[in-house]
This record gives sequence, structure tokens and C-alpha cells, in this order.
Amino acid sequence: MSLIIFIATLGATLATGVPVAFALVICAVTMGLELDLFDPQIITQRLVVGANNFSLLAIPFFLLAGELMNAGGMSKRIIAFAMAFVGHLRGGLGVVAIFAAIILASLSGSAAADTAALISILVPMMRAAGHDEARSVGLMASGGIIAPIIPPSIAYIIFGVATNLSISQLFMAGIVPGAMMGISALAVWIFVARRENVKPLPRQPWSARLRATREAVWALGLPAIILGGIRFGIVTPTEAAVIAAVYALFVGLVIHRELKIAELFMVFRNAALTTSVVMMLAAAALATSWFIAIADLSGIVLDLVAPLVDHPRILLLAIMALILVIGTMLDMGPTILILAPVLLPVVEEAGIDPIYFGVIFVINTAIGLVTPPVGIVLSVSAGVSGVPMHKVAHGSLPFLAAQVGVLLLLVMFPQLVLTPLGWLR
Repeated sequence: MSLIIFIATLGATLATGVPVAFALVICAVTMGLELDLFDPQIITQRLVVGANNFSLLAIPFFLLAGELMNAGGMSKRIIAFAMAFVGHLRGGLGVVAIFAAIILASLSGSAAADTAALISILVPMMRAAGHDEARSVGLMASGGIIAPIIPPSIAYIIFGVATNLSISQLFMAGIVPGAMMGISALAVWIFVARRENVKPLPRQPWSARLRATREAVWALGLPAIILGGIRFGIVTPTEAAVIAAVYALFVGLVIHRELKIAELFMVFRNAALTTSVVMMLAAAALATSWFIAIADLSGIVLDLVAPLVDHPRILLLAIMALILVIGTMLDMGPTILILAPVLLPVVEEAGIDPIYFGVIFVINTAIGLVTPPVGIVLSVSAGVSGVPMHKVAHGSLPFLAAQVGVLLLLVMFPQLVLTPLGWLR
């Protein structure tokens, strides 16, 4: 009965347009009433406890680092670096987009911010070169969703907090799958670009390449600092986020000198607004998770899928299909916070590595960022480029299909995640 009440309440509130965070609080209330545990003090206390988590402190600092990198010129230098080395290839601007997306993903972990940076710089150039506009923007959107998969990733932080898994191990496990997502989109672009009669950019001389490398060296050093510090146990993910924000602030103000003191208020304001949304979602979802644990919804779900527990791959395929459908209607954060605590005990019972499950779960929800009707990255892409959303969605389909193929490959061959993770551990 608890499972039916939870699903019915969540579905009804979301269908009537209630914001996700408030819908989750309503779910907590209805479940409390059903379990005869309702008390406003309990709801309030769980909300406070949900937000009062040291690991969640990484989120505002990584978001701030992303804002500072865009405002301070680090993002555009990464794109210029990629253009100097691969811009001369056939379809070179698209190749630049994917290479830049992978590098930017290792800096901020924000899909929306990375997508906006790529589109604002590269799409005007791709229009002028004669590339199909919708397909170009679709490529940028597909490149943007690499950000939640390659560390540092806000999605892994949320998943780790929701499930009490190691965020550091989730970070390490995401490196290879994130690169595979980028390579799949790149392969599709190269195939598609051969059909377009677009003249490639001239090859850059080595002097220009060295100059672009020198300009981008400060930005390129940040992933090594973050991942190296986490890998060797020097810093926690939260401490790495603080270092990233301070580093981006220093580089923008002192090294590149493109970030002005007068702009800092707007940069901090944007990061604070995004943080408030994420933290409210986390608090509401973790309050609901307490009632989910009391009602033992994981046990109820486990009973429902008991025939599949002895067939881990079939179970994973069924779970991934469920998440893929839900991901078209919910944003990444709520999907993780609602489903991860319920499904993790189920996959552990089936003998599936929880870190591996976290990675493919995040990949699945990342794909949802470019699928209508919600599709946050889809909305950002349409807004920044001026291309209608339905055209962006259509343009992203080939790349999205390739990335779904990568997800299926990871489900069928878990060692693609687990073997590199063993090395990085």
C-alpha cells in the first residue's frame, strides 16, 4: 500500500504542476500519515538533516567554479585549444565541440553551463561554415551531457549522498564511460559530416598550437589537480570543489584578467540560485527517503522483481528502461534522489556492484537531459542558440542513439567500468 500511495502522490502532484521539491515533501506527508508517523516536527527535522550533509557542500563550490570559468575566460581558451589541434579535420568544428566538451566536463560537472559555453562560441562559427544548424546544436547538447558522467560530477555527489556510497570511487569509475560517450558522439558526427559539403578550417601552424596551449595551460591543469588530489587521498571531493572555485577565481582575476570585480556579484548570485534549487531538492528527497526506508519500499520492489534477481543483466535492462522513461519527465537530481535509494538494495541483492550501478544510473539520467518534454540541456540549447526546441531534439537524435548504445554496451559488459575502476582504485 505504501508503494501505491508514494507513486500516486508523486504522479498526481507532478501532473498538476507542483514543483518537484514540494511534491516530494507532500509525498513525505502522505507516507507519514499512512504509516501513522506524521508529525510536522519529523518532516522539518528530516528536511534539515537532509540538507545538513558535508558532501553536499561540494555542489555550490563546483557550480561556482563553473560560473567563474565561463566568466573568467577559461572555457573559451579550452575551445581555442581544441580548435588549434583538431579544427582542420573534416567536420572539424564538431570535433572541436566534443573534445572541448570532454575537457570542460572535467572542470565543472555542470551540463547546462558546458552546453551554453559550447553553443555560444561554436554554433555561430558552424552556421557561417555551412553546417546544418539543428544538427550542430544537437551535437553540442549531446556533448554537454558528458559533464555529469566525467568527474567532477554533481550527479555523482547527489548519488553518493542519497545512497551512502563513496563519491571518490564514483568519480574514478566515471572516467572511462564518459570518454566512451564522447567518442560515440564523435564517431556519429564524423560519419554525418562527410555528407556535408563544408570546407574544413585551415591547419594551424605549430606556433599557433603552442600559443593556444600556453593560453589554456591554467585550465588544463585543473582536472589534474582535482582528480589527482582525490585519487591519491590528498583531498576529499568537497575539498577539491573548494580548490576548483578558488583556482578559477584566481586565474580569472589575476592570470587572464577577464573576470572583473564588478562581475563577481552576478557570478556568485547565479551559483547561489542554482545551489538553492539543488539543495531544496536534496533536502526534500532525503526527507522522503526516510519514510521510504521506514516503509521498506526497497523490500516491496525486491519482492516484485524477485524472478529477475537471478538474471542480473535482464534486471539491469529493465531498471534502465524504467529510468530512461522517468528521465524524460523528471530532471536528473530528482530522478537520482527518488529512485536510487529504492533501487540500490535491489541491485545489490542481485550481486551487482553498487559503484558500477551508480555510473550507469547517472549515464541514463544524463541522457534524459536531452529528451523532451523536460530536457534541461535541450531547453538551454534552444535558448542560447535561438533554434526551436523540436529542431534541436531532432538534430540530437543520431548522437543520442549512439550514447544509448554505449549505455547498453556497459550494461552487457560491466567490466568496461569495473576493470578501469580496479586500476584507478
